[in-house]
Amino acid sequence: MRPFVFHLAGPPGSGKRTVGEQLARLTGAVLLDNHLFRDAVYRPYGADGVRPIPPELQDLGSQVWALGLQAARLAPRDVSQIFTAYHPDRESSRASAGRIRGVAVDRDATYVPVWLKCDLDELARRMTLPERSGRAKMCDPERLRKVLGESGVLPPPPGAIVLDTARLAPADAALLIAAHAGALS
Repeated sequence: MRPFVFHLAGPPGSGKRTVGEQLARLTGAVLLDNHLFRDAVYRPYGADGVRPIPPELQDLGSQVWALGLQAARLAPRDVSQIFTAYHPDRESSRASAGRIRGVAVDRDATYVPVWLKCDLDELARRMTLPERSGRAKMCDPERLRKVLGESGVLPPPPGAIVLDTARLAPADAALLIAAHAGALS
């Protein structure tokens, strides 16, 4: 069977990891959450989800992420993958999204782009949830508003599934994604 590369994109707090966990349970795919890679350098720095990450540290996080993509390309044919990412609406993010798609192309896998959206007030509410600080994720609602106001979210590519996570439970979103992709056994 041809593997899948699921690409869950959306703003901070939209539920990428949570939906990804449910999707992994349904499909057996490996969840490669963006924090899996970036926390390797954010944690030693003392990232707490409140103080901004300096550009030098973001660069290091990008290097670790690039190594993770190289490793993902080497996965056996029976391994499907779920990548999560926030892509601001800028050219460098288009390139990052393209690199995830490139993993699918290089592996001859089915690429499944999924863009998660969520109302800004709900995103801000989610910033304060305790599980976010435990994973060094953004926790400041005002910083979220500033980031999204300045950078927005990369528009979904043609053919992407767009889901509103304010209206869907994570398990329901995962089921819709898996069914759309034909990934249910």
